[in-house]
Amino acid sequence: MAKKHLVFVYNADSGMFNTLTDIAHKIFSPQTYECNLCAISHSYLSERSEWKEFIEELGVECEFLHRDEFFKKYSSEEKNFPIIFELIDGELKHALSADKINTCQSMDDLKEAINSVI
Repeated sequence: MAKKHLVFVYNADSGMFNTLTDIAHKIFSPQTYECNLCAISHSYLSERSEWKEFIEELGVECEFLHRDEFFKKYSSEEKNFPIIFELIDGELKHALSADKINTCQSMDDLKEAINSVI
């Protein structure tokens, strides 16, 4: 049996300018920030230690991508982010939708949602 592989895709693009814009958005208008996955798993400047520990203890291979990185690596028509896929035999299968991720209000909610699909 193959080891599970999850692909996490943030609702943000990579690059220094985008990172700085995201930080400013989180600080000045957190209620309109468009990536709940990032809002829960990261502080303004780095990954939260509780998140990092959770990912390390999952026992699942995890890949983290920004939208632009995701589109470069995978041929996909996906439009709703953030999202978590399971990669099975080279094919992406929805694991957690943007709607589900966006209903998470806390780290515990997000961890519970992820645990429900692994």
